Amino acid sequence: MPQEQYTHHRSTMPSSEGPQVYKVGIYGWRKRCLYFFVLLLMILILVNLAMTIWILKVMNFTIDGMGNLRITEKGLKLEGDSEFLQPLYAKEIQSRPGNALYFKSARNVTVNILNDQTKVLTQLITGPKAVEAYGQKFEVKTVSGKLLFSADNNEVVVGAERLRVLGAEGTVFPKSIETPNVRADPFKELRLESPTRSLVMEAPKGVEINAEAGNMEATCRTELRLESKDGEIKLDAAKIKLPRLPHGSYTPTGTRQKVFEICVCANGRLFLSQAGTGSTCQINTSVCL
Repeated sequence: MPQEQYTHHRSTMPSSEGPQVYKVGIYGWRKRCLYFFVLLLMILILVNLAMTIWILKVMNFTIDGMGNLRITEKGLKLEGDSEFLQPLYAKEIQSRPGNALYFKSARNVTVNILNDQTKVLTQLITGPKAVEAYGQKFEVKTVSGKLLFSADNNEVVVGAERLRVLGAEGTVFPKSIETPNVRADPFKELRLESPTRSLVMEAPKGVEINAEAGNMEATCRTELRLESKDGEIKLDAAKIKLPRLPHGSYTPTGTRQKVFEICVCANGRLFLSQAGTGSTCQINTSVCL
């Protein structure tokens, strides 16, 4: 280090000696410590620079981004598989053109829609046992915007032209169902039944039951009632069979005939009576009791 010399003249006391010279600087162990700290600082700077270059190399930092993460004009572009340990907030997430977008989780995947007060409005939870959706309304539409399915607190709407139930046991409706048409697949049977309660079919303009290529059966345990309040009940067929009608009392008079006549009691009950030269219904009125 440069040394400075100062000449100090004592004005208070006369001296016969010449001017004294004082050396100012760092000498001895202080100078060696200073050099040591400067050298240590340079080593730390070199190590820090080397570590920074190594991190940039390992993380693949470039002008466009870091590693598989690229910064584009529209946002961030991430290539390959990614793992997020904390919640992810994004306006839009999409895959590359022509590739699928996968979400994988060891437990579940939850999608929340929040309002301005960070209150959950809609929530979708896909777990290992079920897929749950919470919201005011749930809709499924086609690409053209046609409604296929809709559900809210008031009703469930199926907008498709046909609703098919493929279960072996069919479907169960605990309450009423409203539909313009109920039919089975071709060459399949259609069965409407109520195991423990009654089955009611109502329509303001009529109920039509049609079996074009097979039989139609109506079976019950106690009573089968056909009732028309203002109109009539019409049975239109080439053959009408009532095989289990009760027979009236028979009194042998000559040869027994195989021709019977249908009789109607006052309570509406039908029974068969063997035909004779005249009406035999009055003779067999014991059936009406």
